[in-house]
Amino acid sequence: MPFSHHSHSGQFCPGHARDSLEDVVLVAISKKMQMLAMTEHMPRHDQDRYPEEIDAGRTLASQFDTESAYFAEASRLREKYRQQIELPIGFEGEWIRPESADLVQRSIATHQYDFFIGSVHHVHTVPIDYDSEMYQQARQISGGSDEKLFEDYFDAQLAMLKALKPPVVGHLDLIRLMSDSPNGSFKAMPEVWRKILRNLDYISSYGAILEINTAGLRKGMDEPYPKLEICQAALERKLPFCLSDDSHGVDHVATNYGRLLPFLDEAGITTLSYIRRGGFAQGKIDHRFPYLGVEDVGLRELRSHLFWKSLETPNH
Repeated sequence: MPFSHHSHSGQFCPGHARDSLEDVVLVAISKKMQMLAMTEHMPRHDQDRYPEEIDAGRTLASQFDTESAYFAEASRLREKYRQQIELPIGFEGEWIRPESADLVQRSIATHQYDFFIGSVHHVHTVPIDYDSEMYQQARQISGGSDEKLFEDYFDAQLAMLKALKPPVVGHLDLIRLMSDSPNGSFKAMPEVWRKILRNLDYISSYGAILEINTAGLRKGMDEPYPKLEICQAALERKLPFCLSDDSHGVDHVATNYGRLLPFLDEAGITTLSYIRRGGFAQGKIDHRFPYLGVEDVGLRELRSHLFWKSLETPNH
């Protein structure tokens, strides 16, 4: 699949990712990718900084400066390489507390972004994918079990969806990453599964795209985000899907895309969506982003793309 709707660089996410944004773009071009969306993290309130950000003295004000520098560099790269690859400019939104919505709205109002990804990385304001200690802290607040934390996570996700209505919903089941059974079935937890289906219904109600994200494979899980059972439930609701590598540096670009074809076949997914910038796209999905369009492509057509010849191994 020659598209990714989710990427980061060390240039604008120091300590969290590696390499310059331009180097990430150049690797995507070398792999014959058709589109790479640039989606650095949005600013977060001072109380929500990660430990390395506190040590580095990063503040909300400095994050605003970083965001402006990111948008300027992304705009330069989009123009420089426009004949070689499509480079939509977006950001990855956060939902940590209700006030997070204010920062998302500020980003949209300040910069002419093409779209954003709606993600949840925190429950009870505690990061749930940073390290095991923080995950366990969030789990303890929820009542001491993965099941209770999962319930709280999907409740937080619904609050994010209702408040922000993101055009693309990122790694829907990220919560399983550091759980005791990251490859277990959500259906074994009836209340968790009910909340997942509820969230899928809401995503469908306002017309968002659900991201299939290969970072789960990169981090040792058996399936990408979201799991097969969630993809099948989303397909029953006629939700569209897009693809992402969630790269955090040049080594991650398009990793594990070769493992997606059998996964998509098993799920029964025959069509994928991808975003495009400009009025030539088939449809519009969000009035907040006048340049955002979406197109669909069948898997049969994608299988013939030159991108596949760039993969070093079938599982790369």
